[in-house]
Amino acid sequence: MSLALAPLDVTVELEANLPCRKFDPDLWFSDTPGQLELAKSLCGDCPLRVECLAGAVERSEPWGVWGGEIFERGAVVPRKRPRGRPRKVDVARDAELAVEVEERLAANGLETRSSVRLAA
Repeated sequence: MSLALAPLDVTVELEANLPCRKFDPDLWFSDTPGQLELAKSLCGDCPLRVECLAGAVERSEPWGVWGGEIFERGAVVPRKRPRGRPRKVDVARDAELAVEVEERLAANGLETRSSVRLAA
């Protein structure tokens, strides 16, 4: 049995400009909210951000930062919550961020909340 692989374009040298290749890979899979927010911000200027996010949504990535969004249990979450009961301010901010995530997905031509499962 053979596996079909997409051809690799060796003329493209994007890897040097990808933040996930320049910084510690563990940053994109951290347990701390602060480090995940840093990883999200580093994805902002990535030339492959949209493709990375689309691939992660398609694969239902179980966790990590992909395309500038945080994935947890296969769903996009607005931000990583620390352990324990959330404060009321955090709950309100999460609602605002959930709307922002939906707008970002739509702006990048990806499916919205109706077809992509978002964690609350």
